[in-house]
Amino acid sequence: MNASRRAARLMGTWALGLSLGLSLGLTAIVPGASTEEDIASDLASRLTPAQQRAYVAYRTARSKFDREHRVYWNRVEAKRDLRKAKRIMRQAFEADDYVQAQPPKYPGPDLPPDVAKIIAELRPAQEEKSLPTVSDFLDNAKAQFGFVPKRAPEAEFKRKYAIEALKVGLSKDQVVRVYALETGGMGTYDMQSGISPLTRQGRPISSALGYAQLLHANSVGGVVKHGEEFVRRLLALAAMPGTPTDRVAELKAKAVILRKMIRAARTVPNEWSVHQRFANTPPGLGIHAINLDSDLGPWLQVLKLKGLKDDAAADGRARLTGAELELMNLAGPRTGLEMMTPVGSRMPTSNFFSEGGYARNPIVREKTGGELLSALDARMEVQLKKQGSIEFAQIFDEVARR
Repeated sequence: MNASRRAARLMGTWALGLSLGLSLGLTAIVPGASTEEDIASDLASRLTPAQQRAYVAYRTARSKFDREHRVYWNRVEAKRDLRKAKRIMRQAFEADDYVQAQPPKYPGPDLPPDVAKIIAELRPAQEEKSLPTVSDFLDNAKAQFGFVPKRAPEAEFKRKYAIEALKVGLSKDQVVRVYALETGGMGTYDMQSGISPLTRQGRPISSALGYAQLLHANSVGGVVKHGEEFVRRLLALAAMPGTPTDRVAELKAKAVILRKMIRAARTVPNEWSVHQRFANTPPGLGIHAINLDSDLGPWLQVLKLKGLKDDAAADGRARLTGAELELMNLAGPRTGLEMMTPVGSRMPTSNFFSEGGYARNPIVREKTGGELLSALDARMEVQLKKQGSIEFAQIFDEVARR
């Protein structure tokens, strides 16, 4: 399908979405019609008359808000489709291409705690499906590929990371600031999002690992894109004069395993949405474990950041601050760059994230693109004072002096 036809299709999607949003908007002003008679009998039998009235008031207000909320996000999605079409046709974005208001807030009333407790007893919330952990990545790596990552002390991993970063033109300021923001300034190379690197307690909130917090789909994409280069580098290291025999065998065996991973990752189309699905399969989970390997992990994560830098350069931004690099890392390269434009910097961040992503990231909520960039920079300043960030900066300086 050529660009003009794709753009036309997206324009049609935008028009349909906007029409839907407007039609829903007409009904959003009509309050809910809930009454005491609408309450399910098992719940009604547990509530006093006063509690029933409070519950109906809450449900009526909440239903009205939910309709307004849905209208808002329908408009956001329709405007996003419009911008995709304009991007294909190389047309500049204007303020009207965005929803210019922040998402609606629920004004109340809240559900009384005593009523909420009774509802929870009658209709217990379903337990959320647990996300894969570092143990799952390691178990699948061994089961699927016979791969056990070579672990290293934290300082050694940071040193290899710094060497690779400087080789590809990333600065200390860029890399350490991304580390500070993504890990809170104290993260370890095997840190998973949601798990404290100090206490090792918590629950995963995503598959993100390491200093740059790569998702498992990032790892799959990285293997597809850079895997052959990694194999050549492993074999080149093995061929260096003076390399101990056991190290030669280790590097060659790792190259064989990596080729298996490449073949597995290339069994699916090279598309982000497909990589997301594949990353949740046993082979995909196993591939993610390469982030923990002291040979492969620094290469993979540094090249992810370099890719963002290259995308910015292609867009005319030859120099990026650490906060700008992180904005692209957080939102995706194209979306991050869009938020840096004069018009994008003035628009609510809801225009740039999915509804779920917006809800999960407190730092992005109720800001404009420019305010989010400033917030990232401010948080980095705080986290740069943490011990992990200080150590990383010192290691960068040592590597640079050599």
